[in-house]
Amino acid sequence: MATAVKQSDHEPIRDAEDLCRVFREAEKPASAWRIGAEAEKFGVDASTGTPVTYDGARGVLRVFASLIEGHGWVPEREQEDGPIIALRRESASVTLEPGAQLELSGAALPDIHAICAESRGHMQELRVISDEMNVVWLGVGFQPLARPDELPWVPKQRYGVMKSYLPTRGSGALDMMRRTATVQANYDYADEADAMRKLQVSLRLSPLAHAMLANAPFFEGKLSGKKSLRGEVWLNMDPHRSGLIPALWRKERPRYRDYVEWALDAGMFLFKRGDRVFANTGQSFRDFLKNGFEGERATHADWKLHLNTLFPEVRLKSTLETRSVDSLPTDLACALPALFTGILYDERALSEAEELTRPLSYEAVERARPELIEKGLAAELQGQSVRALAERLVEIAQGGLRRRKRLSSEGRDETIHLARLAELVAAGKTPADVLVEGLGNEDRDLRREILARTRL
Repeated sequence: MATAVKQSDHEPIRDAEDLCRVFREAEKPASAWRIGAEAEKFGVDASTGTPVTYDGARGVLRVFASLIEGHGWVPEREQEDGPIIALRRESASVTLEPGAQLELSGAALPDIHAICAESRGHMQELRVISDEMNVVWLGVGFQPLARPDELPWVPKQRYGVMKSYLPTRGSGALDMMRRTATVQANYDYADEADAMRKLQVSLRLSPLAHAMLANAPFFEGKLSGKKSLRGEVWLNMDPHRSGLIPALWRKERPRYRDYVEWALDAGMFLFKRGDRVFANTGQSFRDFLKNGFEGERATHADWKLHLNTLFPEVRLKSTLETRSVDSLPTDLACALPALFTGILYDERALSEAEELTRPLSYEAVERARPELIEKGLAAELQGQSVRALAERLVEIAQGGLRRRKRLSSEGRDETIHLARLAELVAAGKTPADVLVEGLGNEDRDLRREILARTRL
């Protein structure tokens, strides 16, 4: 669900209210609401588990070439003669994360049935070239086999800045960039009150959703002892641009300006003027707005770019993005968008989720996050069983999906896409529990078994 660049984006920002424009312009009536899904995956050699590179015979550029030639995707570059860093086809894109993780950023679609069909179609398009290259794709939240020195760097301008700057702000930065993978879902909103209500509820739900769908138990070919190593990485990221946005938990009726105030204090990476890149690393947008940088003043395009470099568990742009969940296996590919669609696109379900999460304090949730990452559904949150909270959350989402009455060609509603998650939660299991079942670090063929179990 990409944001189009408009001529007005190049206008200077006049005042603080101007910063809310990107959100106000995105407001839509409920009849126009859509869902966008994003899913990242690791490409590795099917025999050895060696990661794919950026270029060369075993590189993702060869995958891109196949998608361009055979499936109508169009290459994108940051500069006219620069390297290919993404593909676009209508409103969908295929992009690369810093370690060459491949991401499908899907089109805005009406229901979860269409989301799942899009995902299946994408994997089908990858099949021929993947077989030729002897590559398989892994649906797991943390690269399960590779060391950092085995991974490439994708030559995107922003990634070069992040590589230098983010490690000064948190020890998990480089692993976040190259060794994690996620699934996300994007949602529309009607107006300011609707957007901020959904944002607040989703922030409170995000640690629960992550615990339910934890799927990152391996580290360099061994069991890590945690349900989600990716979750641990994110606990050690730049605190001014990631996390749960505590100020929004405490607001009775949050406004766009509350999100803006949080975003203004995060350090910038860069901004662009034509083909020229200005690396103003670490300057807060608030300072850039007030003082400029090397004679340049802040524009709406700069603000949109800055919003895209913030990594909270739920992010507000022209859509609301839920971002907390690990990359998932095929049988759970649509579980995250189904879960949040059932909650955010049904008034009764949203009210029920609001009621469920309102008693949760930011301080209690923040204290519980390490235990949620380690234990998943076996953890406790503010004295409550996470498993019980998860069961109630699935029930709420199922109710919302039933009331939407969006039927597949076989006449089934969207709850079918929550069935596997509901089954796991009822058994007190996360996807990580399934991955590690019967495995131990002393197993002779552990790496081979990890490769087999995490492939899509």
